[in-house]
Amino acid sequence: MSYFELRNGEKLYYEDTGKGEQTIILMHGWTSTHEVFSPCIPEISQKARCIAYDHRGHGKSKDANHDHVTMDTLASDLNELIQGLGLKDVTLLGWSMGAGVAMNYMSVYGCDALCRVILCDMTPKQLNDETWHLGLYQGKYTEEDRKLDAGKDFFSAYKTFAIGAVPKLAKIPGFLLKRPLKKILAECDEKTLKSLSASMKEKDYRESVERITVPVTYFYAVPGSLFSPELADWYREHVHTAYEAVPFENSTHMLIKDHPEQFAKEVIKVLEQ
Repeated sequence: MSYFELRNGEKLYYEDTGKGEQTIILMHGWTSTHEVFSPCIPEISQKARCIAYDHRGHGKSKDANHDHVTMDTLASDLNELIQGLGLKDVTLLGWSMGAGVAMNYMSVYGCDALCRVILCDMTPKQLNDETWHLGLYQGKYTEEDRKLDAGKDFFSAYKTFAIGAVPKLAKIPGFLLKRPLKKILAECDEKTLKSLSASMKEKDYRESVERITVPVTYFYAVPGSLFSPELADWYREHVHTAYEAVPFENSTHMLIKDHPEQFAKEVIKVLEQ
């Protein structure tokens, strides 16, 4: 077990495995932990040094929650981690919220410490409007929905998100679904989850994507659940460096858990380029 101490004294849990010449940082999504990558890391770590960590308020970093935590906070944490561990030429991989952290990081700190980025099933803008239909819930989530969610109790809002990510959960009776969802939430700090959810919905990284200066690979789910597969084409049009899109067929937003072997193999392919 390792903990990285931030400037404010709070600590982030991270695991550092593998001894390859390359380094990859893996960042999990909202309400998840570093363990989402556990089935894939043994194979990836044969090719590269793998650093997977828990964001503030999540998993073993649950108690790192004293600040008002936003996406800017998580980008700053990532910058501290990269600098503190003396990392260079990093492959930065983010899934879901982790991809948002990657986009936020690059918009603030640039790409000097990176050699490439892998974005996994995430939109640069969650709220949909008259001119943008590639946001949350495959283009159906609007400012009006955000206001409605603000009035819900937190568990109800999370349950909607969980079913959106894994549609088959809708078939499970509510009294049976409540316990496993509560267990997931128990691994996180609720205040941090709320502030990050709000922060993600406020962000628009579309212009930042156009300024990325390293190669980009986009992993996406087909038919998808939270986000439309059409996002792959949007990134293709707006990334101005080398770009590749990798579909994960018969997958939900939980593409890492749906296809762990494919995920590991596709990451290794990117590392070998």
